[in-house]
Amino acid sequence: MPLPKVLEGRLRLPVIGSPLFIVSGPELVIAQCKAGIVGSFPALNARPAPVLDEWIVRIKSELAAFERETGRKAAPFAVNQICHSSNDRLAQDIETCTRHEVPIIITSLRAPKEVVTAAHSYGGVVLHDIINVRHAKKAIEEDVDGLVPVCAGAGGHAGVLSPFALVSELRSFWDGTIALSGSIANGRSVLAAQALGADLAYMGTRFIATKEANAPEAYKRALVEAAGGGDIVYSNLFTGVHGNYLRSSIAAAGLDPENLPQSDKSKMNFGSGGNTDKKAWRDIWGAGQGVGQIADAPTVQELVDRLAVEYGEAKRALAA
Repeated sequence: MPLPKVLEGRLRLPVIGSPLFIVSGPELVIAQCKAGIVGSFPALNARPAPVLDEWIVRIKSELAAFERETGRKAAPFAVNQICHSSNDRLAQDIETCTRHEVPIIITSLRAPKEVVTAAHSYGGVVLHDIINVRHAKKAIEEDVDGLVPVCAGAGGHAGVLSPFALVSELRSFWDGTIALSGSIANGRSVLAAQALGADLAYMGTRFIATKEANAPEAYKRALVEAAGGGDIVYSNLFTGVHGNYLRSSIAAAGLDPENLPQSDKSKMNFGSGGNTDKKAWRDIWGAGQGVGQIADAPTVQELVDRLAVEYGEAKRALAA
C-alpha cells in the first residue's frame, strides 16, 4: 500500500510515535524525528494556545539544523487535533498549523472536512483515528489520507476490535495508508503490523518510558514495573470515552480498579482531562496492554536503535 509522499525516504522504521496527552512535547518529537520515525504531539499540550506556534517553530528549526549538520533527512512531524465540541481552540490551532504547513495532521473523534481542506491546501496529510468500520467510512468520505485503527489493547482511548479483524475489514474497501495501533512495543510487532496489512505501526506507550518524554518518573517506573496486560484497566469513567489505564495509578488515586462506575458520555471534556477529581493523563495514567514488554526507560535514539535491530531480526527469521 502506498505511503504519503511526505514519508518517502524519510523513515528508518515504519513507525509513528503517537501523540500522548501531556507527555508529548518538543523534546520527544524532535528526538523521534531525528531517530527516523514520525514524532507527534497533541495541539492541546501546548498551553496557552500561542505556545503551539512556538513549539512548531522550534521543531522545524531544530530538525532543519539536524539535516544541515548531518546530511541526513529527519522524519516529518505531526500535530494531533482533538475534534470535539469541548475543544474551543480547534479553529485557532488549525490556523496555526496551516500557517506553518505542518506536514501531518492526526485527527481524533471526528474527521471534519475543514481540517482536511486546510491541510490539503498546502499539501499536508491527514490521518484519522478510528475504532470501527463505520468511523472509517465517515473519515474516507471526508477525504482523509490515512486511517489509524486504534485496536484492542492500545493505550489511552481505544476500541475493542482485534487488529486481525479490523485491518482485514478495512483492506476490503480501503487501499490507502493504514497506521495500526494496539500493544505494539517491539520491532517484531512492527513487522507483524505490516504482515496484517498495515503500512505503519503506531506506538505510544513504549515511548512514555523514554528519557525525553514529559512524564513523571513515577509514571515511567510504573510502566517498567507493570507485569503485563493484566495491569491495564479499560474504563470510560475518566473522559467519557473508553480507554486503557494503568491499574496501579487508579489504585493510587483511591479508586477500586475492579469497581469503577460508568461515566456520562455527554459530559466529555478532553481539554481538562475528564470529569472526575482525579484527571486522566495527570493522575490516571494511560497505557496499553504491551506494558509487559517495557523493562527500561532509554533515550529515544537507543529505543529506535533497538527496534530496528528487532525488526531486522524478525524479518530474517521469517525469511528463514
